[in-house]
Amino acid sequence: MTLTPASLRDLLRAAVQDSSPVPVSVHWDVSGGLGWWRGKAQECMFSESTASPGSWSADEDAFRLSAFFDACRDDSEHVEALRDAVMDRFPSDGEEGLFVAVARKVGPFSALAYALGPDAVLRLPGWYGDFLLDAEQVRAQLPTAEEALALTGAQRRDAVELVLRGGTSTCAEKAVNEV
Repeated sequence: MTLTPASLRDLLRAAVQDSSPVPVSVHWDVSGGLGWWRGKAQECMFSESTASPGSWSADEDAFRLSAFFDACRDDSEHVEALRDAVMDRFPSDGEEGLFVAVARKVGPFSALAYALGPDAVLRLPGWYGDFLLDAEQVRAQLPTAEEALALTGAQRRDAVELVLRGGTSTCAEKAVNEV
């Protein structure tokens, strides 16, 4: 969605108007969590399900990574107000050419982050999937974001495998060999 600079300023002003000036506290050791994730980024966090052949089950590390992503999400009142204000800008009549995806109880950013790994995620704008950029910021951030998302060949295959099956093809082979 495109907003004029004035509309963006109005949204930001309205979102923080009634919020407390107290800084948001992060309930997670972000640098410690990132260090742990870097150490686990290439490891399999899922195993083949014994109860449902062809399915995958989350290991303890997958739950820990999910908790890390959840803890990094800013759910403060002013950020929620801004999210609501931005979503209110989308037309309710389903304007032609507009695509909006909503995933209840699912974190699409978590799947992307898991596939990309910590270093690529840190090159993306914003904070763990949340960002609102004006046109100048988009131009400035776009090359870095494109670089972080530019996956080809084996990298792309492994990222898709991570999202779809919970592990790289090496992870899947390992899981099959261990069963």
